[in-house]
Amino acid sequence: MIHSMTAYARREVKADWGTAVWEIRSVNQRYLETYLRMPEQFRSLEPVLRERFRKRLARGKVECNLRFEVNPATNTELKINEDLAKQVINAAKWVKETAGEGNVGPFQVLNWPGVMEAPEQDLDAINKDLLSAFDSTVDDFIAARASEGENMKALIDQRLEAISVEATKVRSMMPEVIKWQRERIMTRLEEAKVELDANRIEQELIMLAQKSDVAEELDRLDSHVKETQKIMKKGGACGRRLDFMMQEFNRESNTLASKSINTEITAAAVELKVLIEQMREQIQNIE
Repeated sequence: MIHSMTAYARREVKADWGTAVWEIRSVNQRYLETYLRMPEQFRSLEPVLRERFRKRLARGKVECNLRFEVNPATNTELKINEDLAKQVINAAKWVKETAGEGNVGPFQVLNWPGVMEAPEQDLDAINKDLLSAFDSTVDDFIAARASEGENMKALIDQRLEAISVEATKVRSMMPEVIKWQRERIMTRLEEAKVELDANRIEQELIMLAQKSDVAEELDRLDSHVKETQKIMKKGGACGRRLDFMMQEFNRESNTLASKSINTEITAAAVELKVLIEQMREQIQNIE
């Protein structure tokens, strides 16, 4: 199975501690690049997340986003650090007695850092839930890549079949093209009333036929079609190999066009180039 490098997945998880949403999206990239956005208290998860991405993905620019909302009910019980509050009050009294002026209200004492305390959340338990949800999101993400990859494979298969049709068409035309070429040359020689040795004419015609022979290019096109189908059937991270095959296809189509002595063969070469370019555009997004 082949996988696209373009995909999106989203998963929401709810628990007593609150709500979290994972979002993963990716586009094509030569290598694997991961970008993580998450609240500061979960930064310790970054190495774990990158490693999990590395084990399951080969290529692509991947953006992963975590949105986290605390359950307000977990923060309703506030506690006063009485010892710290007394220290703040005593310090304020000392300042007032020393300076002879000044006053500290109760809300100023409560706003002092550390005086009001909220119960700490169990980050280990939250991290466990988040990682479990992350793995499920990655599963959805890879499934989306696989689904898109199957669609791309179907499009590429159609183009490969069309390339085989064009190659077969050119091969069937070649005997007639060579005959037409021979007759045209003989007609021009007769019109010009040029008298040449019959053996010399035959040698020149053979050399010209060899120069315009495209059997080797057509055989290579057929071979490239079979190899591309084989690569896609094997699946996995095959985008680079497929991209190489497109270069080979282009090489043969260029040679075919350069040897063309017939408008129909030229049209077939142009059609091959169009089909190859369409495949190449799809393959740029294959992992």
